[in-house]
Formats: sequence, structure tokens, C-alpha cells
Amino acid sequence: MTTFDKREEGFEKKFAHDEELRFKASARRNKLLGLWAAEKLGISGDAANVYAKEVVMADFEESGEEDVFKKVRKDFDAKGIAQSDQDIRRAMVDLMEKAIAEIKASC
Repeated sequence: MTTFDKREEGFEKKFAHDEELRFKASARRNKLLGLWAAEKLGISGDAANVYAKEVVMADFEESGEEDVFKKVRKDFDAKGIAQSDQDIRRAMVDLMEKAIAEIKASC
């Protein structure tokens, strides 16, 4: 194996590792978002965990994070919860930072 091949393999492994961490952070953020939204919706206990899993699963409906946003937005609207789009998106950003920090701490 040449030096170039070794470097290429190293970059591929780093890319795969980074993508795995990004996926884990996204899933963790979605769970945290689900728990945050559940609290706003008046859902607690086991039902909050079930709702958080629903938010995580919503991320598989389409690429990107818009599907997660739409689920939370729709649920807030259905219950008459006053949260602006900006509030939800801010929570998504803040919770992504928290998820990344938690994942880094566990590595």
C-alpha cells in the first residue's frame, strides 16, 4: 500500500467516523427536542419518552431536519401551544450543541 493509499484510507475512516458522530448527535438532539416539546405539551413520564421516540422517528421521513421541525410545529399547533418557529429552531440549535457535548464527553 502506498503512502497515498494510506492517507486516502485514513481520510475515509475519518469521514465515516465523523458521519457516525453526526448521526448520533442528530438522534440525540431529536430525543432531547422531543423531551423539550413534551414538557411544553404537558406530557410527562413514560408518555414523554414515547413522544421523544416519535420525534426521533420523524427524522427518517425525509432528508434533513425539516421533518423533525414540522412534527413539533404540527403538534404545538394541534394543542394550541404558543411557540414561534424561531423558538423551535433555536431549541433545535441549542439542543444540538448539548447533544454534541454529551457525545464528546462519552467518547
